[in-house]
Amino acid sequence: MRTALRLAARGLGRVWPNPAVGCVLIAPSGRVVGRGWTQPGGRPHAEREALEHAGAQAVGATAYVTLEPCSHHGKTPPCADALIAAGVTRVVVALGDPDPRVNGRGIARLKAAGLLVQTGLLAREARDLNLGFLMHRQLGRPMVTLKVASSLDGRIATASGESQWITGPEARAAGHWLRATHDAIAIGRGTLLADDPVLTCRLPGLEDRSPVRVVFDARLDLPTEGRLARSVEGGPPLWLLCAPQADPLRRARLEAKGVRVVPVATDASGHPDVDVALATLAGLGITRLLLEGGSRLAATFLAARRVDRVAWFRAPSVVGGDGIAGVAPFGVDRLTDSAVFSRQEGRTLGNDWLDLLTGPDPLPGTAAAFLGPYSD
Repeated sequence: MRTALRLAARGLGRVWPNPAVGCVLIAPSGRVVGRGWTQPGGRPHAEREALEHAGAQAVGATAYVTLEPCSHHGKTPPCADALIAAGVTRVVVALGDPDPRVNGRGIARLKAAGLLVQTGLLAREARDLNLGFLMHRQLGRPMVTLKVASSLDGRIATASGESQWITGPEARAAGHWLRATHDAIAIGRGTLLADDPVLTCRLPGLEDRSPVRVVFDARLDLPTEGRLARSVEGGPPLWLLCAPQADPLRRARLEAKGVRVVPVATDASGHPDVDVALATLAGLGITRLLLEGGSRLAATFLAARRVDRVAWFRAPSVVGGDGIAGVAPFGVDRLTDSAVFSRQEGRTLGNDWLDLLTGPDPLPGTAAAFLGPYSD
C-alpha cells in the first residue's frame, strides 16, 4: 500500500478534478505483476493501468488500491467491474470515496461478486494525500496551501521591494515542486503589479506540470503587455478573479489574449470574497490551491481561516522591521485570535529551512470511510 501511495502521488496536480490514486497488483506468489496510477486529466484510472500492465497475471491477484474503486459509468466503465472481470480475488482499499456516485458502492459491488475486500490500510496517509479531493467533494472548496519564503524575521522583501533572492536554489526548487503538485497557483494584485511573475514550474523535465495561474485582480489591472499576459499563448491557463463590475472593455481585451476572466462577488473591501472565490474555483475543478503571494492575500485567507497547510521557507538572514512582512495585518489583537498550525515536518534545504505545517482538521469526524483498524 505504501508503494501504491507513492504511485498515487505522481498524479498530484495533474488529475483534477479526479483524485490521485495508486494501485499495485500482487500475484499469489507475492510477486508484483501490475502497478498503475491515475493518468493526466484523470483517466485512465489507476486500476485500469495496473490491470493492463498485469494482463493474464491478474487472475487470482490481490489489488492494493489507495481509494475505493469507482462503481459508476462515466467516460470509462467502473473500475470495480474491471477488477472483477480480470479475476482479481482480493482487494485491499485504504480509503472510501465520498463522491456520492461511489460512497461504498464500489466496495459493495466487489463483495457481491465474491471478492474478499479489506479496508483501512494506511487510511490516514491516503486521506492526507487526497485531502484536496475529499474537501472538494465534502466541503465544495479546494485545499489551500500557503507558501512563504522569508528571512528569519519573516520578511519577504526589503522596504524597496527587493526580494530576489531571499532563499537559495534548493529552496526555490522545492517551491517549484510545490507548484507541480497543486492544481492552481494564486497571487494577489499587489504581487502581480510588483513582480509580474510568470508562475510556471521550471524544474528540468517538469515544465509540463505548471498549474493553472490564478490572480485575484478585482479591477483587472493585469498589464496586457506584461510577462504574465504574454505567457498565456502556449503556456498554462491564466484565470483572473475580478469584481462583477470590472471594466468590460478591459475584460474583452484580456479575453482576446486568451485570459479567462471569472467575475466573483466582492467583500466589504472590494476584493473577491474568499469563500465565493474558493467555491468558484472548486466549480471549475480545482482541488488543490497554492497561495504564493503576497502578504495581503495571505492575510486575507488566514483571517478567513481558509489556510489548511503552510510551507514556510526561511533563509538565515535578518532584514529588519522596515522590510515587507510575509503576512500583512489581519486584525489579531489577542493571541487567541491567531491562526494556529501544527508543525508536521522540518527540512534543511541548502542553507535554508522548510517548515511544513497543518491547520485545524477541515473535515473533523468525517475522515472519509475506513480509517481502520485494518486487520489482515
